[in-house]
Amino acid sequence: MASAKGEQPKSARYSVTLVPPAVQAVDELVEATGLNKADVINRAVQIYAFLEERRREGKVVLLRGPDEKEERVHIV
Repeated sequence: MASAKGEQPKSARYSVTLVPPAVQAVDELVEATGLNKADVINRAVQIYAFLEERRREGKVVLLRGPDEKEERVHIV
């Protein structure tokens, strides 16, 4: 995500309290991917920003299974 001038924003440190389901999701992703917690959370925030930008453009997220059936994803 670039700033208004096209420059990358500087790194920032945040202190957040995650709800239990988020803690579990982070732990599972760390185990599954081999990434550290900071990288998992950084990727999650970037994916959320990407999806939110597309939602504002009127686009939808669809998942397609091996059987070719599509499922619309609603992010709340």
